[in-house]
Amino acid sequence: MPHCQMNPYGTLVVKHLCIIRVAISQKKEITNYCQNNLEVNMEDLNNKKVVLFDGVCNLCTSTVKFIIKRDRKDIFRFASLQSEIGKQLMEERHIDTTTNSSIVVIEPQVAYYLKSSAAIEIAKELGGLWPVFQVFSYILPEGIRDSLYELIAKNRYKWFGKKDSCMIPTPALKSKFLDAN
Repeated sequence: MPHCQMNPYGTLVVKHLCIIRVAISQKKEITNYCQNNLEVNMEDLNNKKVVLFDGVCNLCTSTVKFIIKRDRKDIFRFASLQSEIGKQLMEERHIDTTTNSSIVVIEPQVAYYLKSSAAIEIAKELGGLWPVFQVFSYILPEGIRDSLYELIAKNRYKWFGKKDSCMIPTPALKSKFLDAN
């Protein structure tokens, strides 16, 4: 289980312990412990929005690449739902990490958005005509929008495929990802 603390420099330090067990025989186990420190400067996130996404979903990773390409104001930071920081951010907001596979947009110290509301929140910050999609938040009730979102989310692996592991950002994009080591 991750342990979080705020250090004197205003940086949230998330520590987790990875335990890798290799069975040598039925009686012996070699246990290798590795400790990772993931630091997220909370001040850097004050004017940012954090997008949590399914890191193994092809549709989701393509969407992240789409957002990055159009994020002219450098608003968004990203983390996969499967990452320790992604799980921690969801737990802090009491979002059930076992049942939620939705995109989550977190505006630190303000609010968080799920499903279609998250997609609309992203669209309103992108360049071009994408902010026009905000109109759906006024003309379609959230229940209808979320039903359409859930239909796509439920079939995303079947329609778009799935990766064996989470997306690894290129060195040029590492600064946009909270869970990039």
